Amino acid sequence: MNRRNYQRELEKILAEIEKSGQVPRLFLHSCCAPCSSYVLEYLSGYFQITDFFYNPNISPKEEYVKRAEELKHLIDEMPFVHKPVFLEGDYCPEEFFKMAKGLEKVPEGGERCFRCYRMRMEEAARLAAEGGYDYFTTTLSISPLKNAQKINEIGEELEKIYGVKHLPSDFKKKNGYKRSTELSGEYGLYRQNYCGCVFSKRE
Repeated sequence: MNRRNYQRELEKILAEIEKSGQVPRLFLHSCCAPCSSYVLEYLSGYFQITDFFYNPNISPKEEYVKRAEELKHLIDEMPFVHKPVFLEGDYCPEEFFKMAKGLEKVPEGGERCFRCYRMRMEEAARLAAEGGYDYFTTTLSISPLKNAQKINEIGEELEKIYGVKHLPSDFKKKNGYKRSTELSGEYGLYRQNYCGCVFSKRE
């Protein structure tokens, strides 16, 4: 099977945007400030970004609030070509637990995680379509522990359903993850030691 290079696909789109002189609107699902730091730095030169914090998987609530505040703080502090707008989604952990029912014992990185990616990305795609955005994507592919191929497959599926273009990504490429750790240090960001849900914390 020929594995796609999502970073190369993204670079091609960015080159076309640059050539057009336009600034398209991007609806970006963000999982946390450390992961978002590099993605925002990288994409804010090309897009007007709405940074959407929607993570019903995060437990407990104190952890969720802490991560949302960190992302707001990062957007306030960082210099950007086009300043992103922070948008917080609803916090409904019961939706996450309903989705994870029967998958509680599946190891991290398996089917439960894929459904969790989809749950968050689908809300982003829905709102991007409602708001007439040009693109939507997620910061999730920056993590070395996340399956970029699966994330992009879900994005392309949602593009067909909602009619808003999915921006391909593998943000860990080009030292993206390394840069995110540097920016986290620079801005004193809180870096959590688990993905977010009770199952990842347990592992």
